[in-house]
Amino acid sequence: MQVKSTFCVSDQPADRPPHESARLTTWHWLLDAIRYLVAGGISWRAMPADFPGWGRVYAFFRRWREHGLIAEFHDRLRGKVREREGREAEPTAGIIDAQSVRAAATVPAASRGYDGGKKVPGRKRHIVTDTLRLLLVVAVTAANIGDRDAAAGLLRRLRRLHRDITLVWADGGYTGSLVGWCRDKLALTLEIVKRTDDMTGFVVLPRRWVAERTFAWLMNSRRLARDYETLPATSEAMIRWSMVTRMSRRLARPRAAGRH
Repeated sequence: MQVKSTFCVSDQPADRPPHESARLTTWHWLLDAIRYLVAGGISWRAMPADFPGWGRVYAFFRRWREHGLIAEFHDRLRGKVREREGREAEPTAGIIDAQSVRAAATVPAASRGYDGGKKVPGRKRHIVTDTLRLLLVVAVTAANIGDRDAAAGLLRRLRRLHRDITLVWADGGYTGSLVGWCRDKLALTLEIVKRTDDMTGFVVLPRRWVAERTFAWLMNSRRLARDYETLPATSEAMIRWSMVTRMSRRLARPRAAGRH
């Protein structure tokens, strides 16, 4: 099977030193290999022969995860997307939500659990997005960890990384003492968006649908249809890689007429 790189390497300046061009070309293939794995849901050892060896690709992935490079790469792309949409690079509001997913047999018992509400054995993905549905922070826990329990650490990290955020919308699962704790400890307004008593069936609630769309985007990546990763940190990195692919496509798309 022939796999074509999604990066254009033929447009590099002609006067670029050969060794530098070769290095950049290798990086392109390593990046493409990881994106291919996340999108296709393949195992590391099933990497197509057109890419570098699976061990080399995995070493690159692991190095980027351990040194925080994928988080930095992801965040820079997010800033570019926001600026392209006419927003400031840093958001001022976000949406928090959680999703339980089944875990594969490769997930150790110590980092998996059972979500009694959703009846899902596995892990839970806790995310905060901006109003453009772009990921701000993510944490992966065992599925039995409650939304409010995980939210404290997630929102603390959100406040540290994104100082401009003052408002976060959430669903009814985040009610209780967490609202006051956010106000007193983080100077953050946690606004609960609830269903009213007269609502029946499926209703799109303001702001809450934003994070749901992000989860839907993630599930388009077959590697994220379940949690296959041994480490929660690897799951978080896979989620960021999925968003990197979506944001890079968004940036490559021609700008709509009349938009600035």
